[in-house]
Amino acid sequence: MFWPDTISKKLGIEYPIIQAPMFGMSTVQMVAAAAKAGCLGSLALADLSAEQSVELIRETRKLTDSPFAVNIFAHRIPEVTDGLREKFIKAKHFIEQLAKENNIEVILPDLEAIQTRSYHELIDPIIEEHCKILSFIFGSLDEQTIQKLKANDITLIGTCTSVEEALILEKSGVDIICVQGLEAGGHRGAFDADYIPQIGGLSLLSQVYDHVKVPLIYAGGIYNARMIHATKDLGAQGFQVGSLLLASAESALKPFEKERLKKVREEEIVLTRSFSGRYARGIKNKFIETIENSDYILPYPYQNKLTNALRRAAKALHNPEFVNIWVGQSIHHYSGLSTEDILKDLIREI
Repeated sequence: MFWPDTISKKLGIEYPIIQAPMFGMSTVQMVAAAAKAGCLGSLALADLSAEQSVELIRETRKLTDSPFAVNIFAHRIPEVTDGLREKFIKAKHFIEQLAKENNIEVILPDLEAIQTRSYHELIDPIIEEHCKILSFIFGSLDEQTIQKLKANDITLIGTCTSVEEALILEKSGVDIICVQGLEAGGHRGAFDADYIPQIGGLSLLSQVYDHVKVPLIYAGGIYNARMIHATKDLGAQGFQVGSLLLASAESALKPFEKERLKKVREEEIVLTRSFSGRYARGIKNKFIETIENSDYILPYPYQNKLTNALRRAAKALHNPEFVNIWVGQSIHHYSGLSTEDILKDLIREI
C-alpha cells in the first residue's frame, strides 16, 4: 500500500492529504469538499474574533460530519510605539494617494481603529466547540495553552520553515509538524516575521526528518503524484496542498483573479511583505512593485489591517494590480473542478 497510515489514523481520515488553510481563499465549502474526498479539510480562523470563529465552525459542521482542522495564527503582536504611530501615518497617506492615482477611492483606517487579536482569544471557543484538530503557523503556542489543548484531547499540528523551528515545536509537545517549503504559496509560517530561512522544501524536509521523531506533513509545491512520491521518500507521512485548489469551484477567488492566476508566468511569482508585513508568495503586481522595499511597510498585523480596505475596493473593481493573489512556485493547470474532484483525481494519479 502506498499511503503512510500514521497520520491518517491519528486524524481519522482515509488519505493523509491536507487541504491548506489559505485564509481569505478557502471557504467552509472547500473544507467540506476536501472531507468528501477522504482528506482533511482545514478551516482558516487566522486571527478572527471568537464570535466569527464559532460561526464558521458551526457552518462547517452543517456541511460535514467528518474530521477537519481549525487553523490559527500564533503570531506575537508588536507594541504600539511612537515610531510605529509615525510610520503608520506615513504609510496610510502614501497608500491612499497611490490608490487615488489609480482610480481607487478608499479611506484606510486610522491606527486607533485597528483591532488586533491574540490567538489566546480563540482557545476556549475551539475547546467549547469540540474541535479535535488544531493547526497553527507564525510561531509556537505557549506552554500553558498547549497543556490546555492536550488536556482536551486536541491534536496539535505546528508549522516549521527551518530545522530549528521543528525542534522547538517537537519540544513543545505538538503531535505533528507541517514542514513548509520555500516553494509554498501564501504566507511563510516562519516564527520571525522579518526573516525567512533560505532553504528549499525538499532539503528542509529531509533534514527535519533526520532531527525529529514526530510525524511530518510536507507543504510546498505539491501539484501531482510525482511530488507526493518524492516527499514520501524523504520522510513525509502527510501531504498538504494549497495552490492546487485555488481555482476550484469552492475557492473564494473571484473569476478575474482565477483568470489572472491561469496566465501567471514563472518570473511573476515573488515573495513579498507589501500587503501584510509578513513574507508571502504570490503574483507580482503594481502594488507590490511600488511598496516592496519601501518605507511604507508596517509590521504584521498592522500592514495587513491597513491594506484590507484597499484590497476589498480593488476586488470590487476587478483590478488585479491591487489585490493579493497568493500562489506557490509550481505552475500548473489550475483546475476549476470541485475540490472533491481535484483531490480524487490526485489520489487516482498516485
